[in-house]
Amino acid sequence: MQDYLKFYINGEWVDPETPRTLEVENPATEEPFARISLGSEADVDKAVAAAKAAFESFSQTSVEFRAELLEKIAAGIQERASDMAKAISDEMGAPMWLASAAQVPAGMGHYMAAAKILREYQWEEERGATLIRKEPIGVCGFITPWNWPQNQIACKVAPAIATGCTMVLKPSEIAPLDAMLVAEIFHDAGVPPGVFNLVNGDGPGVGAYMSQHPGIDMMSFTGSTRAGVLVSQAAAPTVKRVALELGGKSPNIVLPDADLKKAVSGGVMQMMTNTGQSCNAPSRMLVQKDQQEEAIAIAKATAEQVKVGAGDEAPRGAMGPISNGNQWNKVQDLIQKGIDEGATLVAGGTGRPEGFNKGYFTKPTVFANVTNDMTIAREEIFGPVLCILPYDTEEDAIRIANDTVYGLSSYVQSSDLDHARKVGNQIRAGNVHINGAGPDFATGAFGGYKQSGIGREWGDYGFEEFLEVKTVFGNASA
Repeated sequence: MQDYLKFYINGEWVDPETPRTLEVENPATEEPFARISLGSEADVDKAVAAAKAAFESFSQTSVEFRAELLEKIAAGIQERASDMAKAISDEMGAPMWLASAAQVPAGMGHYMAAAKILREYQWEEERGATLIRKEPIGVCGFITPWNWPQNQIACKVAPAIATGCTMVLKPSEIAPLDAMLVAEIFHDAGVPPGVFNLVNGDGPGVGAYMSQHPGIDMMSFTGSTRAGVLVSQAAAPTVKRVALELGGKSPNIVLPDADLKKAVSGGVMQMMTNTGQSCNAPSRMLVQKDQQEEAIAIAKATAEQVKVGAGDEAPRGAMGPISNGNQWNKVQDLIQKGIDEGATLVAGGTGRPEGFNKGYFTKPTVFANVTNDMTIAREEIFGPVLCILPYDTEEDAIRIANDTVYGLSSYVQSSDLDHARKVGNQIRAGNVHINGAGPDFATGAFGGYKQSGIGREWGDYGFEEFLEVKTVFGNASA
């Protein structure tokens, strides 16, 4: 059992005000392997005070100082990449191949992108005799999830440092160890005391208090829509800015002119990546009804080829376990709900995959003949469960795609780029991926419409969330 019982506040590792511990479970074994402390309001107060004191000087540092700091952080993550990958694999179940190839590099990439953007960013603009100036918003509170822990921390911390903000981070108590490593890396990189503070804890004990804290100027939350609503409600009395990156039920429209085998097999594999635990996963595959049978056969064959494993033993491309027991139970219940509501089970189903009698492992599951009013088509499952829905016309596909409370991401498959763009332009979602195109940390703007959130992350749009706009009238003499 490894103990990580201190918090990182004002550049030091400190004991919690009130000792209270939580065991961190390895989802592949269902056994605890580490302990952390759960924070309290008193710990948050200390962290906020440190961040507030540090803001006065850090907000005035030079662009070059902050850019170099971000590059040192990225270098530190690269140096400790194997430690970081192991922590992520142990705490949330990503196989080592995925933790090393995607989870760790995703976080590192945001720091590098932020450094580059920072050096080119325009902080002031003259409009006649008026000056428009952008300034850091102040002390930021961050609550991050367990599914892509390094990515989600970096999405918030990198632009906050770049813009001169200070911060308090509450990582997920399910996956806290990689965040502890981040604090060590920040310390070694020379991040000034108080700029970055980390307090572990749960939502009721730490997250809710951060959201309502009068000393925090902005809250940025990534997680479920339900929890995002609670953050907004808690933040409202102090009229602080709130940025939310929430759930999704992303459509993947396979147009009739697409390469069907490539589009369907690629969509299945993308759905199964990270065990389906991605808010932007293409969980609703829309296929023209005349191509349904062929698409179902391709999806079935692809899903049945997906291997399941954990840690170093999992082969490249294999799925790991669901990250925790509560989520595993939710996924199992929703798979059963799909069966009960009459969807056709094409692959997978309830229970663990063959050969597994412990761990939160789930079968790669595909449903066909799904209608958009079924529970599995409406709710974010957050597991390796793909729904295939038939459509008649292109207009019908767009209508089904938009018939959701979510609007985070979307996918369009077509052999005609202009055709794909035309369809993508009609989808009410923050992101459109054409023919499997991946993300772009430097220029993309990640975030959603509707109940998928408020605000954007990544690139210069991510910077904007952490800035206030000041208008200086009479900046130039008449």
